[in-house]
Amino acid sequence: MRVTEKGQVTIPQEIRRKYGIGKESEVRFEEEDGRVFLVRETPPEGVYGKAAGTADAGLSTEEILRLTREIDE
Repeated sequence: MRVTEKGQVTIPQEIRRKYGIGKESEVRFEEEDGRVFLVRETPPEGVYGKAAGTADAGLSTEEILRLTREIDE
């Protein structure tokens, strides 16, 4: 990976996905024992991170409510 003339680097896509670093994410650099670390400061892509909106049971709201009511009975 190269640093551009402006001092910029591209964070690899797999790292951005894994750690929830999105377009508006805030990051900072930390130094420790001669090494530099990139640290994400904002929560990953919303409160639930990448998992938000990924579950799809293929059921309607009414069907899900009916199932949860059956469990409680």
